[in-house]
Amino acid sequence: MQVGEGGVQEVKYAGGGSARISADEALRLLRENDVRFINLQFTDLYGKLRQTSISSWTIDKSVFERGLPKLDGSSIQGFVEIYDSDMVLKPDPSTFALIPWLRENGQKTARFLCDIYQGYGKGRFSRDPRWIAEKSRNYAKELGYDVLSAAEVEFFVFDKVSWNVLASYKEASYKVESLETPWNPSADYPIRFKEGYYPTEPQDTLAMIRGESVVLLEDYFGVKCLVHHHEVASSQCEINMIPGDIVATADNIMTLKYVVRNVAKKHGKVATFMPKPIFADNASGMHVHMSLWKGGENAFYDESDEYAELSQTGRYFIGGLLEHARSLSAITSPTTNSYKRLVPGYEAPVYLAWSRGNRSAAVRVPIYQKGENKSKRIEYRPPDPSCNPYLALSAILLAGLDGVKKKIDPGDPVDENIYSMPAEKRKSLGIRELPKNLWEAVEALRSDNEYLKPAFTEDVIEKIIEKEERDLRELEMRPHPYEFQLYFDI
Repeated sequence: MQVGEGGVQEVKYAGGGSARISADEALRLLRENDVRFINLQFTDLYGKLRQTSISSWTIDKSVFERGLPKLDGSSIQGFVEIYDSDMVLKPDPSTFALIPWLRENGQKTARFLCDIYQGYGKGRFSRDPRWIAEKSRNYAKELGYDVLSAAEVEFFVFDKVSWNVLASYKEASYKVESLETPWNPSADYPIRFKEGYYPTEPQDTLAMIRGESVVLLEDYFGVKCLVHHHEVASSQCEINMIPGDIVATADNIMTLKYVVRNVAKKHGKVATFMPKPIFADNASGMHVHMSLWKGGENAFYDESDEYAELSQTGRYFIGGLLEHARSLSAITSPTTNSYKRLVPGYEAPVYLAWSRGNRSAAVRVPIYQKGENKSKRIEYRPPDPSCNPYLALSAILLAGLDGVKKKIDPGDPVDENIYSMPAEKRKSLGIRELPKNLWEAVEALRSDNEYLKPAFTEDVIEKIIEKEERDLRELEMRPHPYEFQLYFDI
């Protein structure tokens, strides 16, 4: 995570333009590129990217000021009821991008990410995830801080995935096919379980897809990427992007998902950000890096700290994360599948502790080199890519800021493998655990959400809980195939 000499002020927003790009400049780009259609994109409350397309001749400067009445909010899960459904999409000109796979047969298409407004002049919509992220960023500014954030986005790319649950009263199954998996007899160089980290071609069959995704992200969407590589599991990838404020970073994560899925499809494959699609192998996480800045200086850096050059502000931020980590899980790990990742033995965090180089802790302070003034940050490891990045980054920031405000002590760092530590020792050190399942996370959020209130309205929290409880009930009602293995002859 690196920034320029000017600190946080030099970080760019999604789309490659700065926050100062004007509507006039966006209109000029549309004309110069002979754009025929415009995709107005937005993210729903549960993290799915959606869009509607308009003809380019219908857009003028007023659209960027007043928005377009183009959204039936009652048709979007988690938004509004049918009796109050008229909503407005206002495009953000700084997120302009040409869509490289939509440019043939006179259909050259651009996109803008949009803010969502209620109809009839009622203002910003409380359940617009982008608005929640903006409010969180503004709250940090009220406390005197700018925020830098980044994410390590992991995902799987398979040849084919199929499942049958529609006839779940009769049968249920899923099937994963990939040229890299150890169970595929056609694999030239199958990757053994948990041995897929940093292979070369031809064993790494996905380098071309990752590279093409990075090229499109940088050249068309203005999203600068630091690194891409194969991850530990077979068919698993990671792409890291440059840091930005939490709105920009969430924009970039949504853009990355959009690009990766389309590049995979072009190559006859399918990408998924579901955390744990493969049994007995590592799952996909989305480690979040974050730092606070004040007056152009990194508020997390203290060269006099011998342990990790981490300031007291940074320690308090960690204290807030550890204090609220269980309720945070309902937002950063929001699916039932998330908790199949959060188990010991697969490099995913389980225990609520902090350390510097220790990847068995939930919070890590990277220490690759000394004197890391501009790149000093904390790494929060529990999130996974099934989360809504706007909500997840906001909740992480608000939890950390609560720690700073209340001076929450995170306790001493733990520089041992916590996975192998006896339970008695963990208890003596006061090391708690993350929720073991989504039920526990929901209950934690229900009882611990005051720290979210600067940006999350009560109805947003209620909708998150409602959705997750619904998913849990649907899953728990159905027999699992492995239950037949366990219990059929009981």
